[in-house]
Amino acid sequence: MTTTWDDLVTTALLGTDRRPASPGALLDEAALRTVQRRAALLPATPRPLPEAAPEDVRPPLPEAARRRLALLLAERAAGPGGSGRRGGGPDLTELLPQWLAAANDHGYRAPEALLPGLLDAARARSDLRPGALALGGPRALWLARLNPQWRYALRDAPASSAAPAATDTADRADGAAHRIQLWQEGLFAERVALLTSLRRHDPAAARELLATTWTQERAEDRLMFLDTLRDELSLTDEPFLERALTDRGRTVRAAAAELLSALPASALAGRMAERARACVALDRTGGRHTVVVEAPHECDAAMRRDGVVAKPPAGRGERSWWLGQLVEAAPLGIWCERLGVAGAAEAVALPVADGWRPDLHAAWCRAAVRQGDAEWSRALLGPAASPPAPMGASWLDPAKLLSALPPGERAGWVAEFIAAHGLSEAFRLLGVCAVPWAEPLGRAVVDALDTAREAGGYPWSFSGVMGMAERCLDPEQADLLEALTVFPSGREDGEPHGAAGYWAEAYQRLIGTLRLRAAMREELADGN
Repeated sequence: MTTTWDDLVTTALLGTDRRPASPGALLDEAALRTVQRRAALLPATPRPLPEAAPEDVRPPLPEAARRRLALLLAERAAGPGGSGRRGGGPDLTELLPQWLAAANDHGYRAPEALLPGLLDAARARSDLRPGALALGGPRALWLARLNPQWRYALRDAPASSAAPAATDTADRADGAAHRIQLWQEGLFAERVALLTSLRRHDPAAARELLATTWTQERAEDRLMFLDTLRDELSLTDEPFLERALTDRGRTVRAAAAELLSALPASALAGRMAERARACVALDRTGGRHTVVVEAPHECDAAMRRDGVVAKPPAGRGERSWWLGQLVEAAPLGIWCERLGVAGAAEAVALPVADGWRPDLHAAWCRAAVRQGDAEWSRALLGPAASPPAPMGASWLDPAKLLSALPPGERAGWVAEFIAAHGLSEAFRLLGVCAVPWAEPLGRAVVDALDTAREAGGYPWSFSGVMGMAERCLDPEQADLLEALTVFPSGREDGEPHGAAGYWAEAYQRLIGTLRLRAAMREELADGN
C-alpha cells in the first residue's frame, strides 16, 4: 500500500491496474492523507506519558469559595476588554491577591480544574506568584514542568511545594542524589527554585551546593544564585561571601559586599567601621558638640575589594560618594560611642558641620534599612507630625525606614502623618502598612478623604488611595462608612450632584468592595 502523497498521485495518474492497489483502498488512503495535509501534521512517534501527578492531601476549597476563585480568574482573564470596573462595582482583579492569602491561611488546595487559570494569572502578575503557587501546591509544579510558559513556577515555588521533607534515611539519601542531579543538569529556573527552597530549610546545605559549581557559573547566574543567600543570612555564610569579594564579576563583588555589610559582626563590617570612624568625629570645641566630616580623598584597592564603587554617578562628587558607601556599610552600633551619645535619637539630633548632614543622614538611612534597625529608623523618621526634612528630600525615604518598624508602630506613624499632612504624600507610606489596616490608620484615611470632600475636591484626585482603601480597610468598617454616603442634596429629586455625586459613587463602591471582601472571608471560613 502506498504511504506518501506523491505515491498516491502517481498511482492515480497511472491507474490502479498499473499499481498494486484497489480503487477503494486508494481513496481511503487519499482521504487520510488529505486530512493530514490540511492539518499540517505528519505521523509522529508517540511520546511516553508523563508520570502521574503527585498527591495533595490538603482539604479542598468549600464550594462557594471554589466558585469565587473561578469568578476571580475569569475576571482577570477578561483583561481590559472584559467586564472590568463598571460604575460602583468592585474591581475583582485587585481582590485576587488578598483572596489567595486568605485561602492559604486556611490551608486549602486549589481545584485541579482551575490550576491552569491560576498559573496563567501568576504568569501575568508576579505579585500573585507566592500565593498562587502555595495554593497550587505540588500539582501546580507538576503542570509547570509540562508547559514552558509556566517555567517561572519552578523558580518561584515556595519551599513547601518545591522540596517536601524526607521521611526516613532512605528518602533523604534519594532526595540528596536527586538534588545533586537536578543542580548539575536542571534548567536554570529549576536550579534557582532548588537553591531557594533548600536555603529556607537547610541554609548550610544550600550554600555548600552552590559552592560545588560556583567557579563554573556565568557571572549573571552567580549574581542570581548569590541573591538566594539573603534568606537565613548568618555569619556561617561569611567565608563564602569573603571569597566572593574577589570574584571576576563587578556586580557579584558588590552583592557579596552588601550581604556582608548586613552582618554587623562580619570582618567586612569591621573594616568599614574603621574607615567610617576615620571620616566622622565629634568636635567639642566652642561649647557646642558638632559632627565633623572628613570624606575620603581616594578610593584605594582595599576599599574597592570591599565593594566600594570608585566612579560616582553623574552629578555626584567623588568624596561624598565614597563617604556614603563607607557609612552605610558600617554597623550602626559604632556611632553612639564615636559621637558620645546615649542613643540613635541623640546622634541624629547633633548638628553636622560644613553641609555634610544630607550625605551622612542618607547613609545612616540606608544602613538602618539594610540592617533592619528599628531604633535608628525611628530616630531618622522623627515625629510624624513634623518630619525631620521635607518628604521630597532625596536623602530621606520614609517608606523604606518604616519597613524596619514593627507593624503596629508603622501603622500608627502613618496615621499621625496623614492627620498632620493629608493624603498627598502618603500613598507610598500606606503601601508598606500591614493589611488590613489597623483601626487608627483606617480611620485616618477615611477622615482625610472626608476632609477632601468637604473642601470641594473630586474623588479622582485620590483614586490611588481610594483603590488602596478598597483592598486594605478592615471590612468591618463598611457599616461605619454608610454615613459618609449621605450628602446634602442640591436637587429636588434628592440625588447629590457635581462633586458630591462623584463622592457618593466612590464611597458606595468602597462599601460594596468591603462587603464583598467580608463575604469572601466567610466563604473560606465555611470549610473549617
